[in-house]
Amino acid sequence: MAKDISSPAVDDLSEKDAAQELVRLAAEMTKHDKRYHQDDAPIISDAEYDALKSRNSAIEALFPDLVREDSPSNRVGAAPSAGYTKVKHSVPMLSLGNVFSGDEVQDFFSRIRRFLSLEETETVEVLAEPKIDGLSFSARYEHGRLVVGATRGDGQEGEDITANLKTIRDLPDMLMSDAPKVVEIRGEVFITKDNFLALNAAQEKNDAKVFANPRNAAAGSLRQLDPKVTRSRPLTLFAYAWGEADPVDWESQEDFFARLKSWGLPTNPLTRVCKSVEDVFSAYSAIEEQRASLPYDIDGVVYKVNRLDWQQRLGFVSRAPRWATAHKFPAEQAETLLEKIDIQVGRTGSLTPVARLTPVTVGGVVVSNATLHNEDEITRKDVREGDTVVIQRAGDVIPQVVKVIADKRSQSSRAYVYPDACPICGSHAVREEGEAVRRCTGGLICEAQAMERLKHFVSRNAFDIEGLGAKNIEVFYAEGLIANPVDVFTLAKRDEDPRNLTPLRHKEGWGTTSADNLFQAIDEKRTVSLDRFLYALGIRQIGLATARLLAQSYGSLKALRANLDKAQDRESPAHEDLLNIESVGAAVARDLLEFFAEPLNSEVVDGLARELNIEDFEAPDVGRSPIAGRTVVFTGTLETMSRNEAKAGAQALGAKVAGSVSAKTDLVIAGPSAGSKLKQAESLSIDVVDEQGYLKIIGRA
Repeated sequence: MAKDISSPAVDDLSEKDAAQELVRLAAEMTKHDKRYHQDDAPIISDAEYDALKSRNSAIEALFPDLVREDSPSNRVGAAPSAGYTKVKHSVPMLSLGNVFSGDEVQDFFSRIRRFLSLEETETVEVLAEPKIDGLSFSARYEHGRLVVGATRGDGQEGEDITANLKTIRDLPDMLMSDAPKVVEIRGEVFITKDNFLALNAAQEKNDAKVFANPRNAAAGSLRQLDPKVTRSRPLTLFAYAWGEADPVDWESQEDFFARLKSWGLPTNPLTRVCKSVEDVFSAYSAIEEQRASLPYDIDGVVYKVNRLDWQQRLGFVSRAPRWATAHKFPAEQAETLLEKIDIQVGRTGSLTPVARLTPVTVGGVVVSNATLHNEDEITRKDVREGDTVVIQRAGDVIPQVVKVIADKRSQSSRAYVYPDACPICGSHAVREEGEAVRRCTGGLICEAQAMERLKHFVSRNAFDIEGLGAKNIEVFYAEGLIANPVDVFTLAKRDEDPRNLTPLRHKEGWGTTSADNLFQAIDEKRTVSLDRFLYALGIRQIGLATARLLAQSYGSLKALRANLDKAQDRESPAHEDLLNIESVGAAVARDLLEFFAEPLNSEVVDGLARELNIEDFEAPDVGRSPIAGRTVVFTGTLETMSRNEAKAGAQALGAKVAGSVSAKTDLVIAGPSAGSKLKQAESLSIDVVDEQGYLKIIGRA
């Protein structure tokens, strides 16, 4: 905490005392600047910081000859900042799916073959490269010159770190050789192991934050508000991908790596082309063997389909490419005592068992909790309180219980009895047929569900409100400041109400600046796309991909709600239309309709509609796609592409893909063995083409 600075008064200071006070204030504010801007770990409130700053300014005004060169008044970036400028990625920066075993690698290759309808004899080349444990970046070059640098952020929008990226010597300001008119270079910024140790030694010597690992050090160094701090940190990088590029004049991932080198960008020397699954396993083993001796941290090997035309055909699923995956290294394991089994209640009412452990270090991280997944998993592994267990961090992230060490079990041990009532609200907990989880039936009366829904609402893939994370949601919920999503967007208005005797800026840990920053961050999220809005509502089984399909099918929130109201009648055409949406089956439709039928949920949606600008669905820019906005149905056997590839390709061209034929269908693509769908299309006089006819329509024949 800051020293009491209320006495003596500034007017009572002698020149000598004033000089000493300015020395102390400069040192103390420097320390707090580091805590706030560099470490993201302030130890005083904004109000206390403001008091230090005000006293410093008052002394300098009274004794202008004593103003120091290192005065906080002259320091750029010393005051708390509202944050970084946002950068919208022209091409989303997506994450990768993970595999953890040889069987899963085989499945990855099998999925590619099925999707592309490849023969088993056809070679599927992939580029294998070490997965660097650092911070992802995107660097946009126009006419060869670096113009914008950004973090990944939420994949759609990142933070502008242009000035910081330009301090990294490995990243050229100008691309060598014949660079495209526009190209976004993507890669990973990291700190080598030796430099990490040296950085931490320097941090410790300066009484500054010591970083937990090289990845955190790289992330903290790159996201500095002052580029001079970034310049002082030993950052380096590898480039490995592109976002927007005009023109794309390379035909494979391997060709692109050659271009990167010709432009003067560093690439990982361990990257190699693999022509078979056996080659992939060989590359994985070779890289894993070198892991400990490499100068940088890696946590797996990334496989990318080498051919660019295949990448384009494979496309993406949700937020990850179908044509790439990360093969993670085996998780470290450790032995510890399982002291207790607690039950956590999720936003959909799921009762999830959590193991409370005697803390143990696994992979450099102290672990005290681990997931037990569900009651079947507890039964299968016969996990009991008091057991000695083996745990691991799955994918080096989520701790889980691997097994029980049976010969260390106490004779008095008893099997765990799974609760049939919610531990939070006491409501009955039921397990529906065919489900692995037991759920609380309390709904919105259950505080745990309400709070978890709020956490989901502000989470990264939903509204992603800076400064309103899980911890603040818990505090605000407990204090009655936020009880439902609408309260998030009325928080500032209620806080500024003259009748409010305890505004946020007066609460412990807050101040005027931090409160204003939060309100500004909330205001910045008042415009949201329809698909993101639907996902944020936390409706059971409505993930990102399904939310996007619903948004595409209905176009606007008004149309969606009107059609869902009609679809409450299970015999109505509106219900048939809902089931006709790709990936919306009976169970998804039931959960969606039940959500909107609940009056409290409808009130929340109404309230949010008043507070927000919910944008109608905007179809992807597909140029002159002849099927954009049209509803298409595939039936029968396709010969040049798989059914999944056909559906994904049509959606990428802006079409709506339906599972059955109705009066709203615009085009049916019928292959051999087409049956009832073809007859239905003919009876409704809907346009029908064969596969070759469809390929001509979309310009692929």
